[in-house]
Parts: sequence; C-alpha cells; structure tokens
Amino acid sequence: MKNIPVILFILFLAAGCKNDQATDHGTTVAYHCPMQCEGEKTYAEKGSCPICKMDLVEVENTTETASEGKFTDMSIYNLPSTWTTQDGEDIQLKDLQGDVLVMVMIYTSCKAACPRLVADMRNIEERLPENSKGKVRMIFVSIDPETDTPERLKAFAIENKMDDGPWLFLRSTEENTREFAAILAVSYKEISPIDFSHSNIISVFNHKGELAFQQEGLGVNSDNTIKHINEALKAM
Repeated sequence: MKNIPVILFILFLAAGCKNDQATDHGTTVAYHCPMQCEGEKTYAEKGSCPICKMDLVEVENTTETASEGKFTDMSIYNLPSTWTTQDGEDIQLKDLQGDVLVMVMIYTSCKAACPRLVADMRNIEERLPENSKGKVRMIFVSIDPETDTPERLKAFAIENKMDDGPWLFLRSTEENTREFAAILAVSYKEISPIDFSHSNIISVFNHKGELAFQQEGLGVNSDNTIKHINEALKAM
C-alpha cells in the first residue's frame, strides 16, 4: 500500500489537466455562481463568487464517472494505449470497464518468479465467491512484448489452462509497457534477451479503473487481496 500515493500522482499526470476548475473529483457535489460569472467553473466548497459576491449554489452530478463513459483522474481507463490480447484482438484498457481487475506483470519465458505469480493469481481466482467470478478479470501483462507475441501468449494460456473464463493476457509496445509499469510501481530490467528482474506485485482495480489494493511478494497470504476484491464488487 505504500506505493499508492505515487501511483495516484502518476495517474493524475497521465490523465492531464482537463481545465482550471476547482472541482473535487472525489465527490458528486460542486458549487458555481448562479449568475455564471465565470462560465462553467465550479468549486469544491461553499463560498461566494469572487466577481459578483453572490453565494455559490450546488451543482449535482459533476463528477466524471465510468458509468457515464468518463473516468476520474485516478482511473487507468484514461490511458490511450492500445493492447493486444492472446487472441490477437486490439483493445484499450477502457474496454475492460465495469469489471474488477486483478492484474500482474510477467513474461512467459520466466522460470523463477513468474510461475509463482501465476500460481498466486490462480489461488486468488479459486478463492473468489462463485457468484462474483463473472465480474472479475484476471489479467497478465507482459513486460517482454518482443518475445510475448499474441501467439506465444495464447500458447502460454493454453499450457496453464487459462485460455477462457476470467483470464486475459495483454501485450503492447515497449513504451506503453514502461508507462503502465510505472503506474503500477512495477520496476523491471532486462538482464539478458530472455531474462528480466522485476517487481512481484498483484494489483486490484475497482470497476472504475481506480487502484484499490496491491499485494507484494511471492506466495503471500491473499486474505487482504480477496477482501479488497469483495469490497470492490460490493461497490459496483
């Protein structure tokens, strides 16, 4: 959890400054001048218009939400990058909206940490309540897109019996991969053409694409991860 403030800051930068409004994106309430002296500019707190001095009035439902096709500044769905699945389908992360996402970055030629991360992901999926499994996507993101072609990802998925249901494998360009790894606070470095050192982090995102929890390490107790997944499911 110590990485979350950094991640949220990076996501804020990725989303970009939409305008100079003083809107609080964490609520559905904002305030503006009834005379619209400043156009559509809104404020997060009550007060008076700095121009006409009239009391600001409440404006409802100003937050951008996934259900409206828009996202908060903290959502990974703001990222414009394109990703390719194990079936060769090109998607954007926003195409995954509406589900709780459990994501981990691996590479298929890994013989050390990645098989254990795969096992950890399988353990998490097996512990999910049956009535919620259709609302959770279990996603592997490759840190080695040059080697991990869609065909290689497909073979890896079949080999691990993860070619259907909630399982999804993604790869993109090196630039997009580096950007996404930075957002997840995952560091990785190529040691040889087929070997990488990397962080071991499983991330949980709610249905709006906002980071809810991170599990760090290999073979760790997943109780907290399951708890946060269930909380994200209840909030849907």
